[in-house]
Amino acid sequence: MACAKGDFHQLSVRPLPQGTLMVNSPHEAMHRIFQEYPGLFTGVSKVLGLPFIQPTSVTVLPTDLTEIQPVERRVDTLLRFDGAEPMLLAVEAQSAKDPNKPASWAYYLSFLYTKYKIPPVLLVVCQDRTTAEWAAQPVPIGPRWWAALTVHPLVAGPHNMPLITDPEEARADLALATLSAITHAKDPDVGGILKALSTALQDVPEAVADPIIEFTAQGLGANRRAGELWRNLVAVDLSFYKSYISEEIRDEGRVQGRVQGRAEDILLVLAARGLDVPDEIRERIIGCDDPDLLRLWLTRAVTAPSAEEIFMEEDV
Repeated sequence: MACAKGDFHQLSVRPLPQGTLMVNSPHEAMHRIFQEYPGLFTGVSKVLGLPFIQPTSVTVLPTDLTEIQPVERRVDTLLRFDGAEPMLLAVEAQSAKDPNKPASWAYYLSFLYTKYKIPPVLLVVCQDRTTAEWAAQPVPIGPRWWAALTVHPLVAGPHNMPLITDPEEARADLALATLSAITHAKDPDVGGILKALSTALQDVPEAVADPIIEFTAQGLGANRRAGELWRNLVAVDLSFYKSYISEEIRDEGRVQGRVQGRAEDILLVLAARGLDVPDEIRERIIGCDDPDLLRLWLTRAVTAPSAEEIFMEEDV
């Protein structure tokens, strides 16, 4: 129930029935008095020197914060570091801005500290600078004049992760070199990082190289150019590895190479016949990743009266 605007200083939110006000401990008195006299906080805020603005109404809410319906809240990765200064590390991968995330992160950190009694740290990993800069901003939770809780993540992204283009530097810390490649997946210079990493992997045991190859492929997967570069490098620089991971990546690289070659053949045939190839047709050919369809188009390119005719049946 909310009290009227003019009565905020004098009245309680809700007068309790006679005999129900049973304050039997200091603990109860210290908080229940605010239920009975919500205007009390105005005086307290003045004593504390807070710029509290008097509200127009106040409502007493249920105090039971137990979730009736289970709500799944799952951090991406959680690590515990023991030693002189024990800590928890919660790692979150973030691909785009999400206004709901800071509240979830606050919950994670509060829950972890309550459960483990160990200071938690939140690390957010991003692949683009805009998302990284957004994630790095401290998010105060509370009124503007007093942040009861501030979410302040550490952020690893293209703005602060090193561009590791020296094979020796990559070899010294393969995991960091892999993260460098992943966070810089959209960077025009990612090729230099990937070349350094593939070179560094040439003289390490297969058991060490395989997970690095896989993590790199997965991390670059959303970025087509970087992913193709890595598959080509694995196929050439790491051809001696025989594990299923490296074989799978090499197979993908070989298929992609054949697809790219066939697309170039189609354009070459059309150009040799003197046919005009508009930009949209060129992009459609180069962007196709279906080998069977490209083979059909190549056959048609030999006799088609125009470049558009190679798509004839697909456009019907």
